[in-house]
Amino acid sequence: MQTFADVVSLREQVKQFKRDGRKIAFVPTMGNLHEGHLTLVRKAREEGDIVVVSIFVNPMQFDRADDLNNYPRTLDEDLNKLNAEGVDLVFTPTPEIIYPNGLDKQTFVEVPGLSYMLEGASRPGHFRGVATVVTKLFNIVQADVACFGEKDYQQLAIIRQMAEDLCLDINIVGVPTVRELDGLAMSSRNSLLSVDERQLAPVLARTMRWISSAIRGGRDDYASIVEDANDQLRAADLEPDQIYIRDAQTLQTISADTKQAVILMSAFLGKVRLIDNQVLDLTEPKESQEEE
Repeated sequence: MQTFADVVSLREQVKQFKRDGRKIAFVPTMGNLHEGHLTLVRKAREEGDIVVVSIFVNPMQFDRADDLNNYPRTLDEDLNKLNAEGVDLVFTPTPEIIYPNGLDKQTFVEVPGLSYMLEGASRPGHFRGVATVVTKLFNIVQADVACFGEKDYQQLAIIRQMAEDLCLDINIVGVPTVRELDGLAMSSRNSLLSVDERQLAPVLARTMRWISSAIRGGRDDYASIVEDANDQLRAADLEPDQIYIRDAQTLQTISADTKQAVILMSAFLGKVRLIDNQVLDLTEPKESQEEE
């Protein structure tokens, strides 16, 4: 496994692989790697001949300085995990490498519509930061395929739209959410939970499954469902942040034409913001659907 911190050296190695006819698969990460990230790496191995992973905590997508400063950084452990997975190249740039002129003078990429709704409405500039850094990384790595987790559902939709709008020659592959045995979606932020908070964290996924079950049982009073779910979260000492039930394709309000819905959830447990989502089919007969 080769590790690069600068753009020129990484590009030269990727160019050599491409000259040899090798297909490049890319996994962008912010580090503090867990089984969810490693699942993306394994999917990338299926998709390409050479696997490239980036580790970069992107300051442009953080709306709070304390969140950026507290984001867990475990580079040595991450490199050991990637080496064990047989990753070929790892890119570990600093903010000065990615943003040499500083954030204030950086050309940015923004996907209209999708970036401003839902999580984007409550975190202005967040998805601009995501789209900008992902575009830069795509240009640096020049991969044929990139793998992203479906846990960040809106982010994945934005990256797909961005790649389409900018005519980027890269295939975006979504990979299903990886969960702990108790249902909690794996996340780097989980490591920031206290022991007691970790015991409470699976309530988010359980509440999400309750919402899914209610809809599959015939309820379509979505605003009331969200209120009930918020009550469940508060009763378990989680602070609700956002719960949306939307069209899975457009992220707009569910209509008569909606075939799949997506439940998008976030809640605070202490200072840690947890997120999760679930897609459900609205076309199946209600009596044939069982709670997962």
